[in-house]
Amino acid sequence: MSNPYIHMEGIVKAFPPAVLALDHVDISIQKDKIHSIIGENGAGKSTLMNILYGLHTLNQGSIFLNGAPVNFKNPREAVKHGIGMVHQEFMLIPSYTVYENVILGSEPLTRFGSIDRRKAKDKVRDLIQEFKLNLNTDAEVEALSVAAQQKVEILKLLYRDVDLLIMDEPTAVLAPQEIEELFRRLKMLKERGKTIVFISHKLDEVLHLSDTITVMRAGKRIETIPNSPDLSRADLARAMVGRSVIFSVVKPKAVPGDEILKIEHIYLEGTPHIQALHDISFSVRRGEIVGIAGVEGNGQFELVKIINGALSPTSGLIKLHNQDITNSTLAERRQLLAYVTQDRKNLGSSQDSSLLDNSIMTHHKVKEHNKVEGRFSFLISDRRSKKHTENIIEDFNVLTIDSGALMRTLSGGNQQKMIIGREFLLDTDLIILDQPTRGLDVGSIEYIQKQIIKKRDSGTACLLVSSDLDELLSISDRILVLCRGHLAASLDPQVTKREEIGEYMLGVKERYTAL
Repeated sequence: MSNPYIHMEGIVKAFPPAVLALDHVDISIQKDKIHSIIGENGAGKSTLMNILYGLHTLNQGSIFLNGAPVNFKNPREAVKHGIGMVHQEFMLIPSYTVYENVILGSEPLTRFGSIDRRKAKDKVRDLIQEFKLNLNTDAEVEALSVAAQQKVEILKLLYRDVDLLIMDEPTAVLAPQEIEELFRRLKMLKERGKTIVFISHKLDEVLHLSDTITVMRAGKRIETIPNSPDLSRADLARAMVGRSVIFSVVKPKAVPGDEILKIEHIYLEGTPHIQALHDISFSVRRGEIVGIAGVEGNGQFELVKIINGALSPTSGLIKLHNQDITNSTLAERRQLLAYVTQDRKNLGSSQDSSLLDNSIMTHHKVKEHNKVEGRFSFLISDRRSKKHTENIIEDFNVLTIDSGALMRTLSGGNQQKMIIGREFLLDTDLIILDQPTRGLDVGSIEYIQKQIIKKRDSGTACLLVSSDLDELLSISDRILVLCRGHLAASLDPQVTKREEIGEYMLGVKERYTAL
């Protein structure tokens, strides 16, 4: 084998006070290949690549680029050496056009010191044509789909002429057809001499795309193996979590009870930053899981905010137990429903507070008649609070030092498990789950999905919003599809294929009106 393009040797990274994120990790990345990195939440995948990209400093170890030692202090240095990274959360300015976002920070100048917009636009247009990205240079980013915004992020790196593209969970918010398009694009980039590092939890995608796969567990590299037809996702899952994983959740047939949530003719006036909603009506019954599918930005987030009280509809009714809660406050609705938000950092937690403080957040304000073991009154018991937090940490396998650790010291996946544990312990008849398994590893996904089904079977009404169509098909009892703020379809997961859902999500199929 030729000398590696990138070689990282003995990489150690610790986060205070005592989190060893990377424990003497070695990894070699060959040029012109697609190299996937997989592992459980907190395994160190993103941390390793963030060190390579200059976002984190290493405590120990060496990095070599084409055999020469390097140690980038910031991403700008990494980009100058041909290394770029596309994060799961895009770093774009919504009000800027495509080409303005692409050239930002690397603008070509005229001899008089002003931006040479014609030259910049021509170069961006040439790259769009060369790599078949199908973008309008003058389109404002806020008007683009999520898939198109991802193309802009890739275009930013191509404009800076990077040779290595690090993709962190790039398919998390894409429809199946968009994922196929992304894979074609990545393979074309490889054929043009680019090297791709692909970080993902979706093992089918890793097997489909990769030349080489590195498995990490608990901050260590377990193995690096070439992809082959004999390799299965069961093999990869076993290497990741150290045990066999069940991919298809077995669940008994739902026995829906009385109507818990009823949405009647909800309309929402749109703005440049808010997707309009048009005549949304549906219900969720006790003991059933209603899934909502849709490409990111098609109204799912707005619908969830209307139900939980963070956003007021222009018109329409929201009923819970046949009680009109349309004008109820957030605090009032908190008495009636549990909510796992998709934005765990800004909406689901207090990053600078301890796990204990996060785990009892609003549990002490529930109505007295809902009080169960582990629930809190206005006088908070330190002993019970700590026990409650430790139960969540143990039951949901949250990787942390102890209950006093700050939330921000956890990996994104472990933060998510902490929030899910908190919400599952609320004794409510309705739980809203907005992307509950996004960013989780296969073992955690298996556990969370079983817990959702357990919630359903205990009589809870579950509203599940997910961009993972396999998840929706596996655990939902009904699937609703949102497209551009309209309910496009109501589907039976037992007889529906993911490609059909994708067609409704993208508006390829005409809206189904008899909901």
